[in-house]
Amino acid sequence: MKELFLQNRTKDQLVGHTSSGIHRDDFLFSINGNPLKKFGSQGQQKTYLIALKLAKFEYIKLKKNVNPVLLLDDIFDKLDDHRVGYILNLIEKNNLGQTFITDTSKEKIPQILANLNIESNLFWIENGNSSKLN
Repeated sequence: MKELFLQNRTKDQLVGHTSSGIHRDDFLFSINGNPLKKFGSQGQQKTYLIALKLAKFEYIKLKKNVNPVLLLDDIFDKLDDHRVGYILNLIEKNNLGQTFITDTSKEKIPQILANLNIESNLFWIENGNSSKLN
């Protein structure tokens, strides 16, 4: 990585951003030997992303001996309510600590949380103004 940064330094300074690094990495994930990006549904791709986020959470927790804040930013849009409920229940059951979830629907996540009897604080933010929903 250091070699790439040094190699591209002059060019990166001219264009004003780095041309190598994790933001440019393209990992190949697969299910049963098939590339997820090509053969996975949007729901499967989102579920895989969530699994990676939860694995990263556990890794940080083990290495630093703290519960990091979990941010799930608008990742439930392509998932059915059953799958979203399963993930939220998993988060609650494993007591992952403070979790922030963003979603464009005012009803979807609150309803699933209520059905699972998961304690939460819900806020709606619109045009820079926030209001508490519950």
